[in-house]
Amino acid sequence: MPPPVTGPEPADDLVAPAGRFRIYLGAAAGVGKTCAMLDEGVRRHHRGRDVVVAFAETHGRPQTAERLRGLEVVPRRVVTHRGAQFEEMDCDAVLARRPQVALVDELAHTNVPGSGRHPKRWEDVLELLDTGINVISTVNIQHLESLADSVERMTGTPIHERVPDRVVRRADQIELIDSSPEQLRRRMVHGNIYPAAQVPTALTHFFTTRNLTILRELALRFLADETEEHLLQALEQWPVAGMETCEHVLVGVADDADQGHLLRRAARLAARAKGDVHAVHVAEPESDAGTSERLTDLRRLADDLGATWAVVSGEDVAQALMAEALRRHATQVVVGASRRRAGWRGLGGGMGPRILRAAAAAGLDVHVIAPEAARAGASPPG
Repeated sequence: MPPPVTGPEPADDLVAPAGRFRIYLGAAAGVGKTCAMLDEGVRRHHRGRDVVVAFAETHGRPQTAERLRGLEVVPRRVVTHRGAQFEEMDCDAVLARRPQVALVDELAHTNVPGSGRHPKRWEDVLELLDTGINVISTVNIQHLESLADSVERMTGTPIHERVPDRVVRRADQIELIDSSPEQLRRRMVHGNIYPAAQVPTALTHFFTTRNLTILRELALRFLADETEEHLLQALEQWPVAGMETCEHVLVGVADDADQGHLLRRAARLAARAKGDVHAVHVAEPESDAGTSERLTDLRRLADDLGATWAVVSGEDVAQALMAEALRRHATQVVVGASRRRAGWRGLGGGMGPRILRAAAAAGLDVHVIAPEAARAGASPPG
């Protein structure tokens, strides 16, 4: 198993302005994230730390429920929604209790409407952290915003609950809880993940060997990216002569469909390059720049992905985009290609050659991203 990603650990007697954040990351349900979280809580409790279970989902598994023994559990909030009762984490109660460490399972969970302070559990976690409470949580790789759409296409399973990448990357420690696809499928057959009635469907749909292999690879790559990012942060503090430590990826975003796909691809490129990402929309002069509902949604997505957002004005889109790339010291530029029309998204109408010439003169790499629909419908190479 890869070692946990970790930053410098402060001394216990120092009061940090914000709580420390640890995440147990898994490729899929059943790898043991909740057990790892509870085991860590027990270890800290035995070391004299004030630990509470803010929320832990046992899914009826005895071996998971056994780990709650000896830990203080904050009572859940019971909410009635559409005639049914649900139990949610009581964020108010945890804030009032103010422990040193709170264990919060399933970071991607969507709270039942009217159950508390925030729509999403990750928002509850951020509030706990901001008040100085240390949080240990869990999440599966498919719930990361930058990866969710790709996982949907590869597995054929909708990913409804998502966590902004910036939230996961805020963690001081990320530890992969690993399990081979074969081991996970055996655990499924033995009834250790889902109830018996759900097992046949799970084994032939989401929990296929192919899907689990893909998810495991995504988790390993994400963790490797995070590990290297910590190394690069150290190198920035103690630079090595002649070594570049950061890439700056600029992505041109249009007021058009399929731009969420473009933003997510740019964010993944930036993550693999250990750099940051800047989203830029070029608007016509004296237009209501950035006011459309679609651009508002894209700006929100850019924020979730940890990207900056800017709207610049210019009659020549290529020229304005390259000027912004140079102003931001970009090292890579991402644009979308469209088969529907020659315009700002596509590299038609003479814009493509101008971008490529300007990028070459400035020493920038250009990535042309195919539309999502085109990629989904493409035939595999023969």
